[in-house]
Amino acid sequence: MQLHDVKVHPSKALLKREDQLAWKMSAVAADKVAVPKDTAEMIINRIIDNASVAIAAINRRPVVSARGMALGHRKKEGGATVFGVPAGTTVSPEWAAWANGTAVRELDMHDTFLAADYSHPGDNIPPILAVAQAMGRSGRDLIRGLATGYELHIDLVRAICLHEHKVDHIAHLCPASAAGIGTLLGLKQEVIFQSIQQALHTSISFRQSRKGEISSWKAYAPAHAGKLAIEAVDRCMRGEGAPSPIYEGEDSVIAWVLSGRTQADSQGRNTVYDPTYYQVPLPAPGEGKRAILDSYTKEHSAEYQSQALIDLAFRMREQISDFDAIEKITIHTSHHTHYVIGTGANDPQKMDPKASRETLDHSIMYIFAVALQDGRWHHVDSYAPKRAARPDTVALWHKIETREAPEWTERYHSRDPDTLAFGGRVEIRFKDGTTLVDELGVANAHPRGARPFGREQYIGKFLTLTEGIITAREQNRFLEVVQDLPRLAAGELHLLNVALPRGELLESKPGIF
Repeated sequence: MQLHDVKVHPSKALLKREDQLAWKMSAVAADKVAVPKDTAEMIINRIIDNASVAIAAINRRPVVSARGMALGHRKKEGGATVFGVPAGTTVSPEWAAWANGTAVRELDMHDTFLAADYSHPGDNIPPILAVAQAMGRSGRDLIRGLATGYELHIDLVRAICLHEHKVDHIAHLCPASAAGIGTLLGLKQEVIFQSIQQALHTSISFRQSRKGEISSWKAYAPAHAGKLAIEAVDRCMRGEGAPSPIYEGEDSVIAWVLSGRTQADSQGRNTVYDPTYYQVPLPAPGEGKRAILDSYTKEHSAEYQSQALIDLAFRMREQISDFDAIEKITIHTSHHTHYVIGTGANDPQKMDPKASRETLDHSIMYIFAVALQDGRWHHVDSYAPKRAARPDTVALWHKIETREAPEWTERYHSRDPDTLAFGGRVEIRFKDGTTLVDELGVANAHPRGARPFGREQYIGKFLTLTEGIITAREQNRFLEVVQDLPRLAAGELHLLNVALPRGELLESKPGIF
């Protein structure tokens, strides 16, 4: 890997294209280096993972609405498939990415990578797959495109923090997806460069979508980014350009949205540029794309920073005979966990039994209480309104608080994979003055966890989440096809779609489309 310094430059500096981050990213995308075998195998795992959570969410309202919008843009030739719908029905690829991306994201249960910022790199799969289907590409082409999408997405997340500026993390996803589409289609570096810049320019949004009363937009946001990425590439393939340099320019994203510029005087004169710069790691020319191997999936349908704490709750409950005897629970954890899903967020909705599912899966207080009481986690039952309103759960839930612990923040940001951790230490104090203390750094499903996910576990997750929704025949067909992905010929990628039995899909309310 090579580290690239990225900071704001005034226009008069005439920053060379070769020195711009978007150009360097486009070089990675245009590099014809072979995809490492373990990368290709993990890509197959993540396609299975995405299908699992998408089908499990297939008739939830946001997914139904997104599917309804997509089906308003049917396209016989050059179309892409929609989860749940028979493969013979295809829609315009950007709308397939919208529908499928929403289905994948709805349950908050697919893969994750956490570093300087947050990400769900599996969100790259719907737009890149949709374009691959629409353009008649092969399984090998798809693998190449997804290797790029994952690589650049994760590399941006390693280096550039968006959330401290209240920018939603899809701003890293959209340019990565555009680059992945460029690799998939074998586009020239110039076209990929412009596509990356257009994609970033159009995808800046803010973290209010994950604050306060969290709505269905949390599921729509990455789907929207995928749709924007496809549209950006389409424009640039036709010869259009983009704002440039999009990262380093004096009125760029870094300058005005991230850490790039100090305040000018009241007349806007004498602008001073912050010397702070980001160091973005990118593969060297000829280096294989392996970033996907540093990401991890979820065993439980909840925000990733809750995964280890759910497993810890399961373990601690075995030593508790009377939950009413608990006086207080304190979760000592990282800055991110405390301020995003903990009491440090200062969101009263995170303590509200009537809160939306999207809000509850971003409340570690609720999640830990239910996991402690139930000893299991279910993507539907654990969020049911009746479950959330149970008086004994509400009482326990309101006894829980989080605190930032420097050692856990340090481990969260560690570059050493042996110390990197996303969990915490939990102290349960009982009314008789005794305490129960335990800690867990990584979830059981994490590569360094007690039960790391491999192909067998991804298949098990698929079978569990799709049981009773699709037929056993469809389960087996999909699993056979996806594991043969490198050998799928051009025009066969529609076989990766998963369909429900006829009449089982809910229809959305009418809209404009």
